[in-house]
Amino acid sequence: MSDTRFEFFFDCSSPWTYLAFENVQPIALRHEVEIEWRPILVGGIFNTVNASVYESRANPVPIKARYYQKDLADWARYTGIAIGSPTVFPVNSVRAMRGAFVALEHECLVPYAREVFRAYWGELRDISQEDTLSEILAAVELDSVEYFQKINDRSYKDKLRANTDELIERGGFGSPTIFVDGEDMYFGNDRLPLVDARLDRN
Repeated sequence: MSDTRFEFFFDCSSPWTYLAFENVQPIALRHEVEIEWRPILVGGIFNTVNASVYESRANPVPIKARYYQKDLADWARYTGIAIGSPTVFPVNSVRAMRGAFVALEHECLVPYAREVFRAYWGELRDISQEDTLSEILAAVELDSVEYFQKINDRSYKDKLRANTDELIERGGFGSPTIFVDGEDMYFGNDRLPLVDARLDRN
């Protein structure tokens, strides 16, 4: 395994992050790089350094919005995953993202995050709701009592805030954000070919 540090900051509430989550794994495997999964709350980032996101949602440019939908559909088809239009958007992902730390502790982050992504973007379910989260936990065999106890604990709230604050401090402004060897930052699913090329140089 390579000693390259490869960090992936992510929030499951973003469809582009879902694409990058699936597309980054073969790249990391090919380069024998271990992904350091860094859960964040992207709304906290938008509130702090990227409030223009809210303006673009409130007053979208029609021709750009149409192309956005085509682009997302093209990428979803290319990646081989289903991405729909959830009725609850944006969603409050804070509990699901705190839960990612529980999944990390049990070494099941990838299947957990995949189920969260699939529930929200594929099945169009509200991942802020306990029943949806409970079904995700059952699918990845995480104990629901432990999970709900921990995500309401101050230490897990602090973990999510710390990752979010760290990304802001390091110049990040959204999800997904990748860092290679600490300082080399890449934002978005469409930057993954550049990430691949960067790893070729290591």
